[in-house]
Amino acid sequence: MPSNDFVLGLKCRVCGKLYPKAANFYCPDDHGPLEVAYDYERIKPHVSRAKFISRPRNMWRYRELLPLDGEPTVGPQVGGTPLVRADRLADALGVERLWIKNDSVNFPTLSFKDRVVSVALSKAREFGMRMVGCASTGNLANSVAALGASAGLDTVILVPADLEKTKIYGTAVYGAKVVKVSGTYDQVNRLCTQIVMKYGWGFVNVNLRPFYAEGSKTFGFEIAEDLGWRFPQHVVVPMAGGALIGKIHKGFKELQATGIVDQEVTTKMYGAQATGCNPIADCVKTGRERHKPIKTPNTICKSLAIGDPADGYFAARLIRDSGGWAEDATDSEIVDAMLLLAKTEGIFAETAGGATLAVAKKLIESGRIPRHEEIVVCITGNGLKTQDAVFDAIEEPATIKPALMEFEALAGLASRVTEPALV
Repeated sequence: MPSNDFVLGLKCRVCGKLYPKAANFYCPDDHGPLEVAYDYERIKPHVSRAKFISRPRNMWRYRELLPLDGEPTVGPQVGGTPLVRADRLADALGVERLWIKNDSVNFPTLSFKDRVVSVALSKAREFGMRMVGCASTGNLANSVAALGASAGLDTVILVPADLEKTKIYGTAVYGAKVVKVSGTYDQVNRLCTQIVMKYGWGFVNVNLRPFYAEGSKTFGFEIAEDLGWRFPQHVVVPMAGGALIGKIHKGFKELQATGIVDQEVTTKMYGAQATGCNPIADCVKTGRERHKPIKTPNTICKSLAIGDPADGYFAARLIRDSGGWAEDATDSEIVDAMLLLAKTEGIFAETAGGATLAVAKKLIESGRIPRHEEIVVCITGNGLKTQDAVFDAIEEPATIKPALMEFEALAGLASRVTEPALV
């Protein structure tokens, strides 16, 4: 049975009104965002652990819970990233059971954005779209450009002008039309919305957003599967637009609803942001119902620097409802956490990963996450994209002449005469 038989339509997250499947992203009645709604009772007889496991190790093994009408046509190798038992990092943080969900090795562009883009562009092709694009703080730009190129789509990417050069080059290399905009991400996003409304192009985080966001659920599906089809007690997630934390939790709920996991979802969800752009974390910590937009983000963590997050209200509500919390980290704390993760587990995360681990450390030290309970920290992007963040924190390597004595002096080894080898 094709997946489209399982999709009821697009449902307003505010009023609950149902709309047909289309390139639509908001409810005209109350301007609430739309998300994909499924008929889980119809899905239930068509899914099982055995069926999922029998398929290739990628995100599409869960295809019945994704919103495509047919087989995926973009990103067939995306997903299937490791859940790493992080014992050395656990020792450093003083906790008993710690896991790293490492999407910094995702294919093809080393971030979790490959998951959401694969769904969005597959859907764009189903809608017959040829021109696709996005507003981005970097990782999404890389992914749309790479996966768009692999699908033969024309791509246009709009980014803030102060974005890291490595991310801009990592987008332009795929032949995408990259446009730098003098303004914040929120200003870039508003411009993209205007382009979509006038030309009808497929912008993954605008008119394709309901489908795009569903790709994030696979992050949660994989966590549960790799834990032996169960849910962890605590999950710490980076927040930019705020969608990922909600979709991981939605993924857990769907595994419960379809009988794949015979366990109630009691996971506490925790959100991580940078102090220089922390609208959702600030909302949670101050007890406000809605976030206060940050007009001028100021942080090295560009990938999380969204001052007016589209899913901010829903992320804050989920965090509270789950019994979790939100926190933010300074730039120096972010760098320290990047180095700690690299030195203990050999994982080089980008600045968003540094923010997530730094926040996890704060939550553990404050007692909000008990040290004896199971914790999953979500790493969503690769440090090769933000190397400049750690330049000043890493000691310049020594330079020596090609002589053993110089190496021994540098390494503190006593120089000694060795006996000639016996022939």
